[in-house]
Amino acid sequence: MILISLVYDASLLLTDIPYFRPVETIISSSIEKAKSLLEQGQLVAIPTETVYGLAANALDRTAVIEIFNAKQRPSFDPLIVHIGNKSDVSLYARHIPANAQKLMDAFWPGPLTVVLPKQEIIPYEVTSDLATVGIRMPNHPFTLQLLQQLNFPLAAPSANPFGYISPTTPQHVFDQLQSKIPMILDGGSCEVGVESTIIGFEGELPVVYRLGGLTLEDIRNICGEIKVEINSSSDPKAPGMLKSHYAPQKPLHLLNNTNSDFQSDNSTAIIVFGDYNAKGNEQVFNLSINANYKEAAANLFSFLRMLDADSSVNQIYAFLLPEVDLGLAINDRLKRAAFKG
Repeated sequence: MILISLVYDASLLLTDIPYFRPVETIISSSIEKAKSLLEQGQLVAIPTETVYGLAANALDRTAVIEIFNAKQRPSFDPLIVHIGNKSDVSLYARHIPANAQKLMDAFWPGPLTVVLPKQEIIPYEVTSDLATVGIRMPNHPFTLQLLQQLNFPLAAPSANPFGYISPTTPQHVFDQLQSKIPMILDGGSCEVGVESTIIGFEGELPVVYRLGGLTLEDIRNICGEIKVEINSSSDPKAPGMLKSHYAPQKPLHLLNNTNSDFQSDNSTAIIVFGDYNAKGNEQVFNLSINANYKEAAANLFSFLRMLDADSSVNQIYAFLLPEVDLGLAINDRLKRAAFKG
C-alpha cells in the first residue's frame, strides 16, 4: 500500500537545514525494502512487541540526527540501540555486569533495555553525550529478521512526534510522520503496547529507570534486590523519564478511589479497568473488562489516540490501575500524559 502526503511542515526545520523536502511514505511488509533504505542512511519505522520505533543506522551520526529532526526530539533525550543477536551486545558495550547478563539471558528477545557503558563505536549523538548506552533485542519476527540482515544496529525511539502518544499500529505512525519518512515496515499491531523496561546498574545492583513491558516481579525473580529510580528528570539517564510525555492534546485527568468525581456528560470519555458502573452519560472505554493487565497495556495508547481524535470528546478521564504487575507501567504513562507542568 502506498500513501502519499505533500504537507509542508515548517516546524520541523533546523537552522542547518534550508528547507523540508517531503517524501513519499509507503507502508509495506518488505524487509528487503526496509534494509535497503536503512543502508542508504534513511529512516524507517519498525514494529516491535512494545511500540513502533523510528529507526536509523545507530553508527551513522547524520542518520541519527535525522531521527531527532523527524520527531522534533530534544537532543538531551538519549536513544535506544536495537540489536538482532544477544552476542552483539559486546560490540557496543564495554562492560556487562553479571546481573545484566542474567536478565538478557532470561528476557531477550523481549521488552528489556539494559543501560551499559558504551563502546567508542556508538556515537554520542545516540546517547545524548552520556557515557552509557541503552541496548535491547526486540521480540518481533520482522524486526529481528531485519536486524540480523544488517551489519549495523538500529537506533530507534518511538515513531511519533516527541511527547505525544506512542504508536502501536502502522496507521498511528503514518498519521503523524507521513511525508517525513520513506517507509513504515508493517508488522501489524504491537502485542505489549507500552515501551520496554529500562534497567541500569550500580555495580551489580539493577536500577529501574523506566517501568515498561517487563514487570518488577519479573526482574526480582532473576536478580533479587533491585532499585527503582523513575523520578522525572530534565536531564534523563534514559528515555521516558521526562515529566510530560505520551500526552494527548486534549485535557487528561486522573482518578482513583479517593478522587472519583468528574463531569459526567456525553462529551466526556473515561478510561477504566475491570468492573465499572457509569455515573451518567460519559463514554466508557474499558482497558480490560476482565482486569487483565497485559490486555490493558496493549490497549492504552490506542485508546488515548482514538479519544484524542474523536471530535465528540472534549476531555478525557482515566482511573489509575492497582499498583501491581503492568499496572505500574500503565500508571506511569498515564501520570506523564496528564502532567500539566
